[in-house]
Amino acid sequence: MTHHKTKTNPGSLAGVRILDMATVLAAPSGATMCADHGADVVKLELPDGNDALRHMQPIKDGSPLWWKVANRGKRGITLDVRKPQGRELLLAMLAQFDVLVENFRTGSLDRWGLDIATLHRANPRLIVVRLTGFGQTGPYSARAGFARVFEAMSGFTNLTAPAGGAPMHSNYPIGDSVAGIFCAFSIAAEMARLRADPEALGVEVDLSATEALFRILDPLPVEHEQLGLARRGEGNLATYTAPSNMYRSADGVFFSMVASSQAVWLRLCKAMDKPQLADDPRFGSLPQRVAHVHALDAIVSGWFAEHGFVQISQKLEACEIPFSKVYDIADIEADPHFQAREAIIRLADADHGSLPAPCIVPRIIGRDMPVPRSGPALGEHNAEVYAAFGISADELAQLRAQGVV
Repeated sequence: MTHHKTKTNPGSLAGVRILDMATVLAAPSGATMCADHGADVVKLELPDGNDALRHMQPIKDGSPLWWKVANRGKRGITLDVRKPQGRELLLAMLAQFDVLVENFRTGSLDRWGLDIATLHRANPRLIVVRLTGFGQTGPYSARAGFARVFEAMSGFTNLTAPAGGAPMHSNYPIGDSVAGIFCAFSIAAEMARLRADPEALGVEVDLSATEALFRILDPLPVEHEQLGLARRGEGNLATYTAPSNMYRSADGVFFSMVASSQAVWLRLCKAMDKPQLADDPRFGSLPQRVAHVHALDAIVSGWFAEHGFVQISQKLEACEIPFSKVYDIADIEADPHFQAREAIIRLADADHGSLPAPCIVPRIIGRDMPVPRSGPALGEHNAEVYAAFGISADELAQLRAQGVV
């Protein structure tokens, strides 16, 4: 079946207007995903440009590379909403937005005179997404949150420990990214509701990053209640399916392999030239393999350790066993599948010509998505955005002199 590409389509969130006044990564990444799918996102920063993501590595010659790719597809303005004039300007603009995204500590907007009643007076249909570490209620609601804190607290990090060893964080704030996906989902869900009903009113979305991570760990509570188990890290060994681990070939290549279904397990026995394992009662079913996981894994990892990776990959591919070498970014760039799907796109960028970044996800068959440009320079679109609200160049210069923009 051939899929015919249509002319460039603006995306399913075209016409949705989002004001992103959040900092760092979690909430802004949610707004970015919406921009990828056609939303008009305006990034609001304080005039001093002190967003921590502008100062995190990678930085090249003072250029905040992470910030640029993480905030792609947005227009950028500056505004100090803590100043009375800034507050008034924000409230005047809100009538033109559908969504306000913020991630300040609980109660911050209220202190600045931007409580929910005031926001909804400015725009009764406004969706206000509040993404915090721990939510708007509860004993920890006022605490500052960072990705590693909610990764640790959600139960996620506990699953990434070597057996009997210290839990390990990834060298990436995965907790921010997971919360960002929930942020984008919240916006899409609420916009679907608003679009279906012209009378519908706006709401506050209370999104806890810790709960977002906990939400994806479905089996933990039921496993604890029904079986009395508190799942812990076992290194790379899976204790819910088997065999599944990180393996190492004779020539030192690390690769991940999963042979959990019965059919794949039988094919793995064939790939390893060990047909007798298929008849071993210890490994006859998935529950049996999990019960004898250490004995099973000693056999599997032992076989891999005796063979070079090229030979292993040929055998596993021939028997249709799911596996992959552990890729670094150079492997991703060189892989023909990633290349064929153009998984890395190039964002137009004023400082560097263009910058590489991950593609838009998901793809919509038949729709050509426009490639976004990189994130804006501090206040790059002040003139353009404020002009649309009737603010003249002279007024803008005055606001700049007063530190409001």
